[in-house]
Amino acid sequence: MTAEKPALKILLCSPRGFCAGVVRAIDAVEQALKIYGPPVYVRHEIVHNKYVVENLKAKGAIFVEELDEVPQTGAPVIFSAHGVAKSVPAAAQARNLFAIDATCPLVTKVHREAEIHYKRGREIVLVGHRGHPEVIGTMGQLPEGAVRLIETVADVAAFEPANPQALAYVTQTTLSVDDTRDIVEALKARFPAIVGPHKEDICYATTNRQEAVKAVAPQVEAFIVVGAPNSSNSQRLREVAERSGCVIAELVQRASDIDWSRFGNLASLGVAAGASAPEVLVEEILDAFAERYVITVETVSTADESVFFPLPRDLRTGDLRQPESVAR
Repeated sequence: MTAEKPALKILLCSPRGFCAGVVRAIDAVEQALKIYGPPVYVRHEIVHNKYVVENLKAKGAIFVEELDEVPQTGAPVIFSAHGVAKSVPAAAQARNLFAIDATCPLVTKVHREAEIHYKRGREIVLVGHRGHPEVIGTMGQLPEGAVRLIETVADVAAFEPANPQALAYVTQTTLSVDDTRDIVEALKARFPAIVGPHKEDICYATTNRQEAVKAVAPQVEAFIVVGAPNSSNSQRLREVAERSGCVIAELVQRASDIDWSRFGNLASLGVAAGASAPEVLVEEILDAFAERYVITVETVSTADESVFFPLPRDLRTGDLRQPESVAR
């Protein structure tokens, strides 16, 4: 006789999953494939999610890390949602590549802010994580040395600007809201004249997903964030769940990655998804728990999202550009 499955209450965070910038970037690759046909080259992962990348590969997208991996071609070359240094489009132009920029508009906002501060003679502090593509792209908007990276409150204490009266800060868009607040407060305490953005740089989707996790995590025994290990916003969600009281908080890419020794004896579970994780992976994980438990799913919503970003101009109907000098 088969033992009855135990009951499990799942609290599903909302908002979760794709943000407007991710939708725009993925749609850009799919629209380019539809208009121009394969192959379409993509510099860096279009968003940080293996499932998304593999799906696009199957449709004809070719992912490269650097432009020198792209042959001399008339095929579109798309820059990822994370943004790129100015040297990248310059190199594409020098090779007459048909470049399409899918940088999230909220990342572009940070780039523009940094440029304005620089033109006004300010030294720029970037709060972010070293090596992240978005940080590389933002620092690459300006001459080397114009932007100083700050990762922690300790970095603030060690920072010695050239002129404390001519300072500005910008931030990576996918940071922990709480961590960033602490760093910014430390910057303002040490450098009262520092200038910040008119509107917070951490994007609406990052903030909303973290608030949803904060609402759910104290109510459950364990927490799963659906997302990739190289996804900054997903990693921050896991950290937020831990800080909000969840001893078991794991970042999981697929149902096959679940460590059932940690999730095998629960009465309650929280589930969220990073901004680059598709809903199909959330459903896959819910199905995996449904095989082992009698589940009830309750959605906990802390915000409504209606943000939409139009496609890059080269992919909008009626405004299409055909590559000229290089034959397909």
